[in-house]
Amino acid sequence: MKILIVDDEPLARTRLHRLLDELPECASSRIDEAGDVDSARQLMRVGSYELLLLDIQMPGASGLDFAADLVRRRPHAAALPAVVFVTAHDEHALAAFDHGAVDYLTKPVRRERLAQALERVGPLVARARAQGGGTAGAANDAPALSVVERGALLRVPLAEVLYFRSDNKYTLLRTATRHHLIDTALGELEQRYAGRFVRTHRSALVAVDAIAGLEREASHACTVGDDNADWVVRVRGLSETLPISRRQLPVLRGLLRQS
Repeated sequence: MKILIVDDEPLARTRLHRLLDELPECASSRIDEAGDVDSARQLMRVGSYELLLLDIQMPGASGLDFAADLVRRRPHAAALPAVVFVTAHDEHALAAFDHGAVDYLTKPVRRERLAQALERVGPLVARARAQGGGTAGAANDAPALSVVERGALLRVPLAEVLYFRSDNKYTLLRTATRHHLIDTALGELEQRYAGRFVRTHRSALVAVDAIAGLEREASHACTVGDDNADWVVRVRGLSETLPISRRQLPVLRGLLRQS
């Protein structure tokens, strides 16, 4: 496996390199090091890597910035590495998984935990090789959101999300069977997933494919959000309805006419 360690701390790079050398699955691996994102980019211009072990907080561009740049370049890249973040700051975990990380390790990295991360990366690398140099991180290419459930980080495929709505300081994410709270604002979600989700009201976004119909709510009995809305969206597979503002009603009617 071709591995690149990106960390601004020389001691951290040395320790991680040593841990990799001790693992049998890395016996024939090529392991390179970079002290910042610019150096990593230079190495990747002249060679390819199957795994990035990437710190987050570094001088200049952060590890998250670097990962986002890799995703943006995907259409122009012959192959992209799998990404495992290695950082002392566990508060970045959700953001890391939103950037397509395969795993997230906190410093000081334990040998057993590193081995577990490599077990997750291994099948992705094998699949990429079998496909003739495809993206090692292909399993994480499908858009997904990271949520915390019972202390564990889970990825919810975007295709399963029926709607988002404001819930005090958080945003509620609703699938056909579950709901989760995330800390991403509706405005950011609307920009990020434009074309897949449409705003029904200041408090809600609905998946375009999940719109079952529009209904006049004479009784003002909207089940989610503003119960004074005159019109509501019926959501596919749910008994719940979402409020429609006067401003968004023509937009939603237009979408339904096009479908």
